[in-house]
Amino acid sequence: MAKESDTELAAGDTAPAFELEGTDGETYTLESFADNEALLVVFTCNHCPYAQAKFDLLNDLAAEYDEVAVVGINPNDEVEYPDDSFERMRELVDDGTVRYDAYLRDESQDVAAAYGAACTPDPFLFRRTDGDGSDSSSDGTTAFSLAYQGRLDDALNPDDEPTRFHIREAIDSVLAGEEVELEWQPSRGCSIKWKDE
Repeated sequence: MAKESDTELAAGDTAPAFELEGTDGETYTLESFADNEALLVVFTCNHCPYAQAKFDLLNDLAAEYDEVAVVGINPNDEVEYPDDSFERMRELVDDGTVRYDAYLRDESQDVAAAYGAACTPDPFLFRRTDGDGSDSSSDGTTAFSLAYQGRLDDALNPDDEPTRFHIREAIDSVLAGEEVELEWQPSRGCSIKWKDE
């Protein structure tokens, strides 16, 4: 059954910190993306047909927008869902199915919980907010604030063809230094497979 996202983060909220391993063996934090004007964090996975249907879009976004870091985070329970294992994530990157700027494993599921992620895919678009120093975090590290959280496009089912790409509109607004004038309509996908389910 499809699940809709319902985050507790609001516009302008600071991105929760994370420290996660990527498929390339590197460890990533928000600081890893300090050179980017925007950060698109998408909670996703390997097996969900809703997530799979957005692989190509996310790959395209990563290729087209140099100023935006496209980061997939997989929080699913790999014991109950072996297709969502870290090994399978690496295979998808190695064979070119996934070509995000980073594909990270949230083994503890703490990051998904901190963001209030509910489904796969569940996208969060942040703008970098340390331009004049006054908006950076208190310890001087890079801060990102939430600019948009909602569906990537208007294709709500895996077999639908999109006619409108909400995420492109949101990214273009952020890169132009403008507010995102989009209604935040919830993303739809498979529920995140929490370990206590």
